[in-house]
Amino acid sequence: MADEDRDDVDVSFVVPARNEADYLRGTLASLAALDTEYTYEAIVVDGNSHDDTVSIAREYGAAVVHEAGSSIAAARNLGAERASGEWLAFVDADTRVRANYLTELLGFVETNGLAAASSYCRITGPYRAKLMEVTINHVFSRLEYPILPGFNCFVHVRAFEESGGFPRVPNEDTAFSRAFSRELPTAYCPTVLVESSGRRIDESGLTGTLWHYLQLDVERLRTDY
Repeated sequence: MADEDRDDVDVSFVVPARNEADYLRGTLASLAALDTEYTYEAIVVDGNSHDDTVSIAREYGAAVVHEAGSSIAAARNLGAERASGEWLAFVDADTRVRANYLTELLGFVETNGLAAASSYCRITGPYRAKLMEVTINHVFSRLEYPILPGFNCFVHVRAFEESGGFPRVPNEDTAFSRAFSRELPTAYCPTVLVESSGRRIDESGLTGTLWHYLQLDVERLRTDY
């Protein structure tokens, strides 16, 4: 994408979605309600859905890109390829952004000279979901190489392209952000700017969820080495 093609769009939201009709409307409604002077677009990357995901995306004026459903990394990367914005905002189909999301994050990255960022989040669902929320907000954010969760990852498009995007490995957002943070400055905005579903915790329990991510990270490390 040539630089001149990006002049009219400040931020591209990339939303991977596969059979997400129950959640996607809330996500896109939150994007439509952003209180900002910045220009932005929404790109829904459909992973071969069999429900109303695509029609809901079009109802909200989002661009729809079709992907075979091979992986969430592939979906995010394809969305980034089709994006026109100077910045990429990766959010999931069960994530809602606060009205001040763009104003706060763009101000944060520009003030601090960052190539990518995330923000504090709120995880909805059972009480045990709060432990995951605390881990993201107060552990991931304080690592030497911060983990930027895939449901809330804000990155400059040129830096993203030069990094090679999300690798097609388990726990792809951890792999991406660790490698990215070793080369370029990243940080967390200490303001809650997104709300995401704790449905995995609700379905599997906290122990099951942590075990799921531990297994993914072990598999990612095996793939790396």
